[in-house]
Amino acid sequence: MDVRSEVKKAIEELYANPNASFRKIKLLVVGCSTSEIYGGVIGHASQPNLGEDVAGAILETANKLGFDVAFQCCEHLNRALVMEAEAAEKYGCEIVAAVPHPKAGGSCASAAYRMMKSPVLVESISADAGLDIGQTLIGMHLKRVAVPVRLSMDRIGNALITAARTRPALIGGERAKYTL
Repeated sequence: MDVRSEVKKAIEELYANPNASFRKIKLLVVGCSTSEIYGGVIGHASQPNLGEDVAGAILETANKLGFDVAFQCCEHLNRALVMEAEAAEKYGCEIVAAVPHPKAGGSCASAAYRMMKSPVLVESISADAGLDIGQTLIGMHLKRVAVPVRLSMDRIGNALITAARTRPALIGGERAKYTL
């Protein structure tokens, strides 16, 4: 299995989705279970090497496409997120004190922490889009109106993937108009 290529393809498809109502991706949240990619049960077969592959592919693709990324940690760090300090400041995030590792944070988040130039952990974000690899439950970190995006693939390795983009809320009633 070529996890790096699968991850890049998923991110590129999510980014290129043509739905005009979607917000531009400025901030992407990623949740990842390397246990699930490997074929194990989430939280019970952490694979640091797969974490490095996934984090590396995401960081490379985000840099190429021009958006920020946050990596969700596991529940042992209350699903805090790893991101660059500059991005945390840009989005007004509250920084928290912890350093993720494979058994508390997860292999992907801890690899991202080691790969970033100035990593911090933040408590929460409101991302424009998300990629959930292995049913890690990233919804709490998406903006309010999340819409599933169907990709050409439904798995990375053995892990089910779910992708979402967000759109502005449609407010009003039967008289409301959403275009001029």
